[in-house]
Amino acid sequence: MIAVIDYGMGNLHSVRKALEVAGASVKVSSGAKEISKANKIVFPGVGSFGEAMKELKKRKLVGPIKDAIAGGKPFLGLCLGLQLLFEKSEESPGVKGLCILEGESKRFSFTRKPANPFTRGQLKVPHMGWNNIAYSVGRLAYREKILRDVPSDSYMYFVHSYYVKPKDKSAILTTTDYGIEFVSGICRDNIYGFQFHPEKSQALGLKILKNFVGL
Repeated sequence: MIAVIDYGMGNLHSVRKALEVAGASVKVSSGAKEISKANKIVFPGVGSFGEAMKELKKRKLVGPIKDAIAGGKPFLGLCLGLQLLFEKSEESPGVKGLCILEGESKRFSFTRKPANPFTRGQLKVPHMGWNNIAYSVGRLAYREKILRDVPSDSYMYFVHSYYVKPKDKSAILTTTDYGIEFVSGICRDNIYGFQFHPEKSQALGLKILKNFVGL
């Protein structure tokens, strides 16, 4: 059974449905006991970093999340669910994240026109729509697990204004170009995370979720 963590700020319905299509038995829950009983954890999120941490603390979910990861359960963070795994975010100064991974979330800031002559003006924030992911150097063992049959340069669906900047560069799984090259996928031990929304990324996004279900 896969537990989808409910802290009041995730696109839970679409994530749950996509996981079910991928073959999973899914339980959406904010209960520590149900999360501890799950075989795998999915941590979705939409909203602000500070408000999300407030909700996680209010619902007493910080401990269960850390325990699940420390216990070796496959863990998948999506969009804000990825950013919250890190120490802090420019979105909410002074607010500590879960501090499971070292690093922070930075806001896109464009002060120059993009190189693409067909794009008018500065790039827009949030970064919204389809963009491609590129494999990071190495990480073959992880790619064969979570990105099996998902080619480099595949297009995924993004909606975000912030991106993670890990201190451990070896944790980077994929990158994406949007004015700058930013980290769009990470992996370390049993932790996987993507800045894009696989549940909204059609067949290839569903393939990622199927790979996670099959871990």
